[in-house]
Amino acid sequence: MKRKIIEQIKKYQTIIIHRHVRPDPDAVGSQAGLKQLILANHPEKKVYITGEDSEEFYYLAKMDDIPDEEYNDALVIICDTANLARVDDERYTQGKQVIKIDHHPEVDPYGDLSWVDIEASSTSEMVCELYDEWDNTGGTWNVEVARLLFAGIVGDTGRFRHPNTTDRTFYWAGRLIETGFSRPELYDAMYEKSLDLVRIEGYVLSQVELLPSGAAFIKLPQKTLAEFKVDAGMTASIVNAFSTMKGVKAWVFFVEEEELIRVRLRSKGPIINDLATRYHGGGHPMASGATVYSWEEADQLLEELDDICSKEL
Repeated sequence: MKRKIIEQIKKYQTIIIHRHVRPDPDAVGSQAGLKQLILANHPEKKVYITGEDSEEFYYLAKMDDIPDEEYNDALVIICDTANLARVDDERYTQGKQVIKIDHHPEVDPYGDLSWVDIEASSTSEMVCELYDEWDNTGGTWNVEVARLLFAGIVGDTGRFRHPNTTDRTFYWAGRLIETGFSRPELYDAMYEKSLDLVRIEGYVLSQVELLPSGAAFIKLPQKTLAEFKVDAGMTASIVNAFSTMKGVKAWVFFVEEEELIRVRLRSKGPIINDLATRYHGGGHPMASGATVYSWEEADQLLEELDDICSKEL
């Protein structure tokens, strides 16, 4: 499959790379890293990345402004997205061919070519594997490719702490480091927080509730976000704020937006992605996202998480 994907990349003059909505470092890192990998080997091609721009990830890359006509006869590659409903920028349907590259448990089988590897720590790690195949035929990469892919791996492994970290992950981390990008500079950008965000993190730590089952939760209504001068997207960087709390098995952030409540689920053991799927979401067994549309529905999801944790020894 990797050879087939490389063959299609070589075939097309225009390539447009998508990822999922509400991006994380792996979504942007794999997307932008793949763009730079293609350009390192084919500087004559037009390669774009698309999706809603997020200032949070400007340290990695900014999205391109792509006219609709660029999709004519274009190859579309969708990174890090298990189901079509979560693809950012619906114009992916306008390309001539679609390729899926993802490491999540498959929700929607899609794409003319589909490469899904749930054993990979991240889609960024999969792009490393794609480079490995490319290297067999004279392919190359550079410092910028390495920086982006390393950020994606670090993001999805929680700095190599999560169970999805394997010997292969460390192998590729070592290979990426060899290129010479500045890890301190990258880490500073990844984990830097504004004063407002630090203050709401303190609020979260003071208000978190832990149920006897080991399920923990925090509710952040719009009023609270406004008081601390942060938006819903910014809270993604503090989702693990109380992950080291003694007795916690799994936890959930409920973050209110204009028309919905964003749900961020994390776990140290209980499987949570099935729960997320039941609430308009999905993801990994230990890290998922979902959506509810009222605080009553949020309480219902919390009850189910409580039940899941109660059954986990």
